[in-house]
Amino acid sequence: MDINERIRAILTEHPIVLFMKGTPEFPMCGFSSRAAQALSEAGAVFHAVNVLADPQIRAALPHFANWPTFPQLFIQGELIGGCDIIEDLKSAGELSRMASDVAGAAS
Repeated sequence: MDINERIRAILTEHPIVLFMKGTPEFPMCGFSSRAAQALSEAGAVFHAVNVLADPQIRAALPHFANWPTFPQLFIQGELIGGCDIIEDLKSAGELSRMASDVAGAAS
């Protein structure tokens, strides 16, 4: 399985995926920390991928998503954006709505 297939498999398996530096419990950069915190506060159940632990994903994802930085949030396979967008969506109440829509679709 090539790296793009691995990324697609992760996105197919998990409705909400945050590609980040570190983990939600131990983030390795401020932007990743803020993004994971916003998702948690919005009540989102999400799968985190530590790009520092997987150099192939770290190298390939910016090309795959056409987004140069981390973190990167995907909901139902679609790139939502990075830290600033995640925080803006949370402030507007949209992140909670998106998370509950996904949870409702999964049940």
